[in-house]
This record gives sequence, C-alpha cells and structure tokens, in this order.
Amino acid sequence: MQSLIIAFAMYSKIPMPRADWNDKNMRYAFCWFPVIGLVIGLVELAVFYILTKWQAGSVFRGVCLMAVPLLVTGGIHLDGFMDTMDAFHSYQPREKKLEILKDSHIGAFSVICLVLYELIYIGAYSEIDAVRQAGIVAAGFFLSRCLSGIAAMTFPGAKKEGLLYMFTSKAHERAVKTALFLQTAAVAVLMLYLDGVTGGAVLVGAGLTFLYYYKKCKKELGGITGDTEGYFVTVCECVIVVAAAVCGIIR
Repeated sequence: MQSLIIAFAMYSKIPMPRADWNDKNMRYAFCWFPVIGLVIGLVELAVFYILTKWQAGSVFRGVCLMAVPLLVTGGIHLDGFMDTMDAFHSYQPREKKLEILKDSHIGAFSVICLVLYELIYIGAYSEIDAVRQAGIVAAGFFLSRCLSGIAAMTFPGAKKEGLLYMFTSKAHERAVKTALFLQTAAVAVLMLYLDGVTGGAVLVGAGLTFLYYYKKCKKELGGITGDTEGYFVTVCECVIVVAAAVCGIIR
C-alpha cells in the first residue's frame, strides 16, 4: 500500500496520505504506475458518456477529454514533453541537451510542439464517437504507463541522478518487470477484445512509438531521463488517440 501511495503522490495530483519514501516502500512503486492510467481511463469514459448523452459538440468533447489527464496528473508528463522538445530541437551536443532538460525555462520549440500536439490530440479525439473506441483509448492511458515503466526498467539511463534514477535504482527489478509485462499483456488482450481492428492498430502504434523512443533517446541523449519518460507517455497517448480515430473514420 505504501508503494501505491508513493506512485500516486509522485505521478498524480490525487490527494494521498503520507508515506515513508524509504528503500523498502520504493521497491515496488513502479508496479503501481499504470494504475494511475486506469484512473484516468475511467474518468475519461465517464466524461465521454456524460457529454455524449448531453449531445455536446465533438470539439468541446475533445477539449474536455484532453483536459482529464492534465487535471489528474498535474501536467507532469507534459512538462517532460516540453523540456524534451527543447532539448531535441536545440541541435546541441549531448551534454548541452542534458543541461537543457534540467532548465526550468521553456523555449520556442516546446511551445510550438505543445500547440501542435494539442491540436492533433483534440482533433483526433473529436472524431471518436463509438463507445468501444473510447474504451480502447481509455485503456491506452494504462498501456502508455506500462510501456513507460518497462522502458524505465530496461532502457539505459542518460545520467546517474534525478527522480527516474532514484525510482529505478531502488526498484526490485525482477518483480517490477514481471508486473509491468503482465499488465501490458492484460491490457493488450482487453483492447483486442473490445475491437480487434482498432485495438490492433493502437497496439501497433504504441509499439512503434516505443521503438522510436528507444532509438531517439539513445541517439540524442545516450539514454532516457525522467523528462523523456514524460515525453514518451505524452506522445504514446496521442498516437493511441490518432490510431483509434483513423480506424473509426475509415471503417
């Protein structure tokens, strides 16, 4: 239970009781990371159902659904996305890019990429009107965090400091990896059960994003950081929404 509280306290804005951030409690914190995505997904489904029942406009519905993960997480992943965009578009040496990631100021590229991201995200979400598609997208918030956790435990780190290193260095590697892989398999089965075509497209999109993330971070930074993990979660969720929307349009 302490590990669950730590995961939610770190990666969400949901009020949590106090927990001791000691080595024992942090060993399994990453096992609970996807559960935050489960909470987001359930809220998304509730908002989708309510707005659909009220016959709200598709764009307004898309904006509201886009806002849900931001409100639940406090924008922690989007912050990492913006920092990573500044670093990737700086075209500086690796060491300089790592310094940019730690800089609290935002640059022009992060703002440009954020606006583009939100337009794509809202546009794609406004095209989703089937309950099964919405269910798959909701499950995608769980999937993105499963893959992010797997990346954190398996990909090389770009530095031996920071929050990501603190979590991974104290994690029980075997138990956390097993939990994350089992959760990934479970959510993949659920997606395929809800809609084989859309679920398959979403899984392929998420898988390709996962591979791209590895190659991009290895090339640009020599590994991953806490900011790039936020970048991955953000991009993966957008890819999932777009994939679901495209499947709905062409079918």
